[in-house]
Amino acid sequence: MSSSMPKTTSLTIALLLLFLIISPAAQAAGPNLTKKVPASDSGISYTGRTLADGERVSFDWVGTYLQTDFTGGSIAIDISDTGNNYFNIFIDEKLTRKIQVNSPTATRIILAQGLSRGFHRLKLQRCTEGSQGRTTIHGIYLTKNGRLAPVAPRKRLIEFIGDSYTCGYGTEASSNEHFKPETENCNQAYACMVARYFDADYVLIAHSGRGMSRNYGDSLMISPNNMVERYQRLFDETPEPTYHFKTYRPDLVTINLGTNDYSTGKGPKPQTFAAQYLKMIEQVRSHYGEVPILCIIAHSAGKPLKTSMAEVSRRVADMKNVYVATEMPGIVSHATDMGADWHPNYQGQRKIAMTLIPRISQIMGWQLENKVVE
Repeated sequence: MSSSMPKTTSLTIALLLLFLIISPAAQAAGPNLTKKVPASDSGISYTGRTLADGERVSFDWVGTYLQTDFTGGSIAIDISDTGNNYFNIFIDEKLTRKIQVNSPTATRIILAQGLSRGFHRLKLQRCTEGSQGRTTIHGIYLTKNGRLAPVAPRKRLIEFIGDSYTCGYGTEASSNEHFKPETENCNQAYACMVARYFDADYVLIAHSGRGMSRNYGDSLMISPNNMVERYQRLFDETPEPTYHFKTYRPDLVTINLGTNDYSTGKGPKPQTFAAQYLKMIEQVRSHYGEVPILCIIAHSAGKPLKTSMAEVSRRVADMKNVYVATEMPGIVSHATDMGADWHPNYQGQRKIAMTLIPRISQIMGWQLENKVVE
């Protein structure tokens, strides 16, 4: 048999090699997403504190998320950020990947492609907190015949007021690491777990290092920019504009603050702390009426915080629909449950969530389900 190759076969192989060379570039180009939908379109649902400015929508509170049902099999987003933030992408309720957004100019990112026909659900959730920058959504891109439809809100909504524990600070880190933005993931923190368990939407009003009265390491016992002040804001990192409290009304509000008030060996007097706590409760009441409020004693509370929370308990004892959760000291193990900078990792956060779920069930009359807390 001759070892020479027919010309037609050589041409076929050459074309195949050429295809293999150019195909990665072709794949990188992605689907043909030519239809732009403004970020403020009614087909996109936002949960959390956001500001629509023409076609754009901006936000900076941790945990803020958008949802939409889309057709066409593929979807992309134009997004920018003043800092360095991370987002979880969910398609049809399943986490697909985590992305980084750190460009001050609008950048197009493909979120899903090549899906089957019919509607699919996108959820884009901000993992990181306000100190990492402000995010702006400029638009959504679909295929030529793609459509969007809004996602109806769930029947339940919980607002969580808190600090780094609520933000998910360092949940993805190992115990010997210091904090990095890429290891913060609110979706792995107790608040989102509680919301998932009860099939509830959620809003996180939380910032690391902030206290009810005194912020972490501050020499002042009533710090500027503590959570009582920040609670009034539309944007976590900006005092103005103030928030109008008209976007949603939660079924339940939880407050998990105090750890930073008694950090670094100092802290406010119990009367000062309790007065600030009542001011926070009054703010919630003024905006939402007699919504149930659950006051949480942090799992890491030492004697000073426990003493101050006892004063809070005394003062709220006769208030309607205000409750104080029973603490479970030592439930988070330093040997197995720590992430960055002595903060709970995913396992530690699960334990915290599991202590709160029965109490919330009792307060709200929401039935416990035979399912895993995750």
